[in-house]
Amino acid sequence: QVQLVESGGGLVQAGGSLRLSCAASGRTFSRNAMAWFRQVPGKEREFVAAISGSGITRYVDSAKGRFTISRDNAKNMVYLQMNSLKPEDTAVYYCAASGGSYYYTVGYQYDYWGQGTQVTVSS
Repeated sequence: QVQLVESGGGLVQAGGSLRLSCAASGRTFSRNAMAWFRQVPGKEREFVAAISGSGITRYVDSAKGRFTISRDNAKNMVYLQMNSLKPEDTAVYYCAASGGSYYYTVGYQYDYWGQGTQVTVSS
């Protein structure tokens, strides 16, 4: 059974940093694209960052220069380092894994999802 478990969310002041982690189990995702999405109540889920099976990264414009997605294939983990956080980054952040290696920016291309971790940025 495949599971993705996020951790690292919390409450932080604007300008602060958080590092989200996603632990995958049940299968190896070393060649698969992984991504982070976020969602605010009442709004659609939003793509944040993705990393391809070969390590190429892609970000939503609002995250460029502030967020960094990375992976540790040996540990079957993916991370999202978030710096210079803003109140508008407040959301539930979800880890997702694709069945393939391409780093799509749309949720329906991802087959596995975590339960989410809350990130709250106070002003």
